[in-house]
Amino acid sequence: MSHYASPEEVLHALKSVDYPATKDQLLRAAQAAGASEEVIRALRAIPPVEYTGREELARSVPTDPAEDRNLSPAQRAEAARLARLRAKTHLSQYMLDVPKPPIEDELDR
Repeated sequence: MSHYASPEEVLHALKSVDYPATKDQLLRAAQAAGASEEVIRALRAIPPVEYTGREELARSVPTDPAEDRNLSPAQRAEAARLARLRAKTHLSQYMLDVPKPPIEDELDR
């Protein structure tokens, strides 16, 4: 499972950046600051625009939507399996209802 950098991690890595700044400037600043690979990956995924401030950048940092739903690793795997099976529905993987795997349900009792 890959880790996604949070907006806070990205902002911390770029605490010395002066705004406005372009995506390329932000990437160079993060690399110069020795930012983690997750932060670099997050910055590569932001839109290529000029950012006017930290708040605008934080809103553009991609996050793992499954984290917001508090899904277990087994539920994430099940969501991915269901998404592949229901690909013709054109629903995002994160819009699908994900049942709890039977083993987790039994362990919760």
